Amino acid sequence: MSRKITLNITGESKKQYPLLVLELNNISKAWKRFGVGIEINSSNSDKIIRWGNRRHDERNIQPEIID
Repeated sequence: MSRKITLNITGESKKQYPLLVLELNNISKAWKRFGVGIEINSSNSDKIIRWGNRRHDERNIQPEIID
């Protein structure tokens, strides 16, 4: 069974949006062990998740700038 949830976000700041994407990614990781697959499709989500999950000694990923 597949279900789709659409979130329409209004009034967020530039700093809140990447944090929301990272929180949804954390939920996705936590639910995987129960057999639930969550796919996040948003603008720049791959780049935000890569940057948010990097270790402090990794220097090759630039900070996220959202227009």
